[in-house]
Amino acid sequence: MCGFVGFVDARTQDKANVIHAMADQIVHRGPDQEGYFLDDTAALGFRRLSIIDLEKGGQPIYNEDQSKVLVFNGEIYNYKQLREELIQKGHQFTTKSDSEVLLHGYEEYGKELLQKLRGMYAFVIWDRTSQKLFGARDIFGIKPFYYYHKGDVFLFGSEIKGFLPHPHFEKAVNQKRLPEYLSFEYLPCEETMFEHVFKLLGGHCFTYENGSLTVEKYHQIEYRIDETKSLEEWVDTIEKTFEDSVLTHRVSDVEVGTFLSSGIDSSYVANEVNKSYHVKAFSVGYKEEKYSELSYAEEFAQSIDLDIHTKKVSADEFFEIAPKIQYYMDEPLPNPSALPLYFVANTAAKQVKVVLSGEGADELFGGYNYYTEPLDYASYQKLPQWLRSFAAAVAGKLPSFHGKRFLTRASQPIETRFIRNNYVFDQKERQKVLAQPVTAPDPAQFTKPYFDQAAKLDDVSKMQYVDIHTWMLYDILLKADKMSMANSLELRVPFLDKKMLEVAMQIPAKYRVSREMTKIALRKAAIRQLPPKTANKKKLGFPVPLNDWLKQEPYYRQVAEAFQSEEAKLFFDQAYIMKLLQDHKDGKRGNMKKIWSVYCFLLWYREYFINR
Repeated sequence: MCGFVGFVDARTQDKANVIHAMADQIVHRGPDQEGYFLDDTAALGFRRLSIIDLEKGGQPIYNEDQSKVLVFNGEIYNYKQLREELIQKGHQFTTKSDSEVLLHGYEEYGKELLQKLRGMYAFVIWDRTSQKLFGARDIFGIKPFYYYHKGDVFLFGSEIKGFLPHPHFEKAVNQKRLPEYLSFEYLPCEETMFEHVFKLLGGHCFTYENGSLTVEKYHQIEYRIDETKSLEEWVDTIEKTFEDSVLTHRVSDVEVGTFLSSGIDSSYVANEVNKSYHVKAFSVGYKEEKYSELSYAEEFAQSIDLDIHTKKVSADEFFEIAPKIQYYMDEPLPNPSALPLYFVANTAAKQVKVVLSGEGADELFGGYNYYTEPLDYASYQKLPQWLRSFAAAVAGKLPSFHGKRFLTRASQPIETRFIRNNYVFDQKERQKVLAQPVTAPDPAQFTKPYFDQAAKLDDVSKMQYVDIHTWMLYDILLKADKMSMANSLELRVPFLDKKMLEVAMQIPAKYRVSREMTKIALRKAAIRQLPPKTANKKKLGFPVPLNDWLKQEPYYRQVAEAFQSEEAKLFFDQAYIMKLLQDHKDGKRGNMKKIWSVYCFLLWYREYFINR
């Protein structure tokens, strides 16, 4: 696992100092080694966390005649097979690393190489002869890739902070996208909160040549439902495929550990790894016992003889680390679970360099509790639309009562009622919270293309499809990468494997979700391996006592000071956000998500536009 930065910019003077300064910004991604390439037009910088071929796996890597040069972040799990194939075709290798496979594979196959890869990756290859830059990101978007394109300047790298030292990087807030952030907690598109900085999306590649950028999609994740197999056959397939995936993801020249929560996903991963060797597991909880699930994780670890290491996070630690979290994220991301993830990664990094984790299982196999909602609404939605709309209109005007939410939501099609289940700020309220109302599109337009692509699927599959292309990409995988790499720790996700994806996309919805159960087929596979208490445990997410902490004076005051600051005045109606905070403290309304979204944006702004 590593990080890279680079630029194509003939105007930049003193390229060596510039690229070194850029690479220094991401030293946490690779403290073991650094490497650089320079010519008249391009510069590449690399920071390495040594995992495979510890002695010779440094980068940048060149082909035989040094006409092409590569920097790469990630792991290619089928690199040994590809290496042998390329050797038979006459390519000469100088290392045993997976990185070199990308370079020779591109020489041999061009961009068709991407169809052959099994792994998590972001990379670029600079062709010194044609003066062409080619890059790609893995099919899920596990590894990050950003680029800045303005005029004849093109910067790229693993993290946006790597762009800061470049003399032609113009740092500015992408303020027109603030409304989308307030609704989604992230930007659900290629743009970022920095102007002219973009994300290369999962399953996409690009070519930059003669000042022109071309981005294209090389892989489409899509359902191919197979109704011919029984549930037990799918369970057999999951069990066998997952065993292979974990074995593949364990490939390393250093010790591999595992994250462990109280849920089925990480437990299934930990159990599978523990079959081969006595693995170290790492878990996090809170000093407030009612929010901590450490006891479940510890009980499971004891049942399978896992060596578990734990960390309990206090409120002081949580609030103290919050600004640093937003710095490492590159963009504001207010998901509170990022903070415990940082602490568990920090704990693990003291003992191992690589961990396996359970990200992606919920999106692929139907794990979120809200996936059951279409089944709850199915009978009601057989009523005529006019009748459901009338009932919703009447219910909406009445005081709160049991069933009001059902009547108002069940009248709407899935495309309308499901966008991460609920916005933080809806379209109307986000105009109130902004200092200057911004003309912004309906946030549903950002998810509509994915609903259109999934139009022929059942509602459960539509929800999963949208989550895979938005929530998982822009939140789950972003915080997993950034929080682990902030601690120089490689995080691998065996559920997000090409072969696991092929299986998940074929399983009928009835074997994924019922009104009583989520992840049906996956649970049945896990229960063959795990104690029933663990395999049947409901999805809880990452419970955080933030709701209570925001009512306590020292933390309330800390947030209030940010809300009353000069920078807050630039973006938000200060009276409105202070009322949100005060109402929460007084117990009038539960405004935790709204408060934390505004606060994290302000922390991010301070880190990037005041402190730096």
